[in-house]
Amino acid sequence: MHKDLNQFTQRFEPDLLAEINSLGQIKKFKAGKVLIDFGSNVKSIPLLLSGSIKIIREDPNGNELFLYFLGGGDTCAMSLTCCMSHKKSEIKAIAEEDTEVIMVPLEYMDGWMKYATWRQFVFGSYNERFEEMLQAVDSLAFMKLDERLMNYLLDCKQSAGDFAINKTHQQIAKDLNTSRVVISRLLKKLELEDKIELHRNKIEIL
Repeated sequence: MHKDLNQFTQRFEPDLLAEINSLGQIKKFKAGKVLIDFGSNVKSIPLLLSGSIKIIREDPNGNELFLYFLGGGDTCAMSLTCCMSHKKSEIKAIAEEDTEVIMVPLEYMDGWMKYATWRQFVFGSYNERFEEMLQAVDSLAFMKLDERLMNYLLDCKQSAGDFAINKTHQQIAKDLNTSRVVISRLLKKLELEDKIELHRNKIEIL
């Protein structure tokens, strides 16, 4: 069995783990590579073994909006939804860092519902991602941009497990659907408030 599947041993029955191991396909993605793109046919879902994945949404004008991060042991509920309903992908999944996943083919999803732990995993994933999407909607509707920015930085920290965030101001601006100038100004404000420390292409959470 693939060593990184060990993180699922407390979550899935041995028989289910054996099926995932034999039927799933291990794939590695370098940071910045797209796993799932807008409009693509989703024929398998990723179970994240290591690294992190950023999930973003696109509006009719082509503007992208950050939704949430996936960490080790997670899957993307929106990918599950597209798989189950045979819809084209409505999200883009990008490797935030070097990432390894096991891609599980769609045709086995229904059969695995006989496993209680798989049902719990699927419904738990829906619930977690739904709450994260509600937070994203709330931040757009009710939070000022500096609050959204700080929440985004904290999400990055939690996803990577590191207080140092290796992102440019332009990358952050794209995720938050604003301009680099605005992000640079707000980052400087957060630094003056002793919440972060700015370095070249790196931000440290204090």
